[in-house]
Amino acid sequence: MIPQPETGIPTAGSGETTLGDHVLGQLRRFGATVGLSEADTALYGQVLLDSLSGAARRPLSLPPASPSFISDDHTPVEFSLACTADAAPVLRVLVEPGYGHSNMADSARAGLEAIRAMAARWDFATDQLDALEDLFFPASAEGPLALWYALDLRAGGVPGVKVYLNPSAAGPEHAARTVREALRRLGYDKGFAKLPPGAGYPFVALDLGTWKTPRVKVYVSHPRMSADDACALSGTSGSVEADVRYFFHAAAGSFLQPEGDTEDTLRLLRRPALTCHSFTEGDADPSGFTLHIPVRDYVRDDEEAFARATALLTRFGMDPSALGRGLRALTRRQLGDGAGLIAYLALVYERNRQPRITAYLSSEAYAVRPPQEQYAQDELQYLQDELSAS
Repeated sequence: MIPQPETGIPTAGSGETTLGDHVLGQLRRFGATVGLSEADTALYGQVLLDSLSGAARRPLSLPPASPSFISDDHTPVEFSLACTADAAPVLRVLVEPGYGHSNMADSARAGLEAIRAMAARWDFATDQLDALEDLFFPASAEGPLALWYALDLRAGGVPGVKVYLNPSAAGPEHAARTVREALRRLGYDKGFAKLPPGAGYPFVALDLGTWKTPRVKVYVSHPRMSADDACALSGTSGSVEADVRYFFHAAAGSFLQPEGDTEDTLRLLRRPALTCHSFTEGDADPSGFTLHIPVRDYVRDDEEAFARATALLTRFGMDPSALGRGLRALTRRQLGDGAGLIAYLALVYERNRQPRITAYLSSEAYAVRPPQEQYAQDELQYLQDELSAS
């Protein structure tokens, strides 16, 4: 269990805490744990508040201004900590800039305005995004999102910018066609054929701004994933395949595999896993693979999720103390009092880079998801059912 922070969440002058107060306080405290200066966090915080617009001034005593797919409690902000063995951890923040709008078209307009304001501030091009505008922002767009952005919060006040788009904006039945056409327009004519089968395409993401190797990323949903599936989708072998298998079991908690079994039969029955396949200029094949496990659905509480994350970070030669400090920056609650502060754990492989583990952390501005008391009993019952069927 991690110790609790000494300070609480800052409040507005009226005495009511607003959404902006809440996330800005978290950003300030979290930024300090990874060595960001006060000037950098103030700048990034102002960009975040500007993009949330009037929703940032909404008191938390009121319900969420609109549904947000970013988090289970509809907070339109999520933090993440990306760790590697050979570098300091990187803090990121994911934001829905169109939060609070009544329809997807208005949300999309607000999101595009936010990205173009960033492009003017940090002097980067939006050509790739502009080339996809008609695909992802139709006049009668469907949900659950229009546009999200993420910032890699770097020292010096110039972040890496990522934009997340919804392939189902014209309807889920058109998602595959939208992904295929987006990849074609971005120069990856054969990219769609390189994607694995799955149940859907929740996001297409673009790296904008200052990146050594900008990527186009396609996310694929995989219900009922097993460890064997994860290894096959990663296209790896040898020690890397063993690491993918270990990550799957550690993140999902599937340590109940009977001795002697040569095949992993346990599957994720709750929220599906995601894979992410990245493309970089000049490459016909994907240059990167990420496995995302929704750990919050496969633990009793965040104390268990933190223990799993700690084991994974240690296994991959990374320091877990940064994650502990980050959790203390986000919340005062005991980890055993909820399940969802650690939402996802991801294992990332990019060509010519060390593997990365990313923990996605909920802001919990509106609610704390209660512990899943029945989880262990359900897991045992599932194992028994699987053995009976085999």
